[in-house]
Amino acid sequence: MAENYSVAISYKGDLGYIEYDAEKKAATVVLANEEGKKKTEEYLGTVHKISVPHETLMDFTPEDVDPQADVESLKLAITRLWNATGVHVDWSRPVDYVKAHPHY
Repeated sequence: MAENYSVAISYKGDLGYIEYDAEKKAATVVLANEEGKKKTEEYLGTVHKISVPHETLMDFTPEDVDPQADVESLKLAITRLWNATGVHVDWSRPVDYVKAHPHY
């Protein structure tokens, strides 16, 4: 059994997180702000065309990325979450802290 992947997010003063279950191939958004939660869920439920880097800084290939396909696809897709939704991915914020203290 694989361990779930979690990453902290924030939106308009609320802290939350995205948790990805690899067995179910599903992401769950936990965020008190309903607007931010809805935007994130809609984003994660959509396949996105993302320019994926390869060998050099000039070597990109557009690829269809399904955020719920696997954890690596989720990680790649959420690098674009801020631009698409205004929801910030708090890569360095400890998720366990956010789960215990969902407010600033």
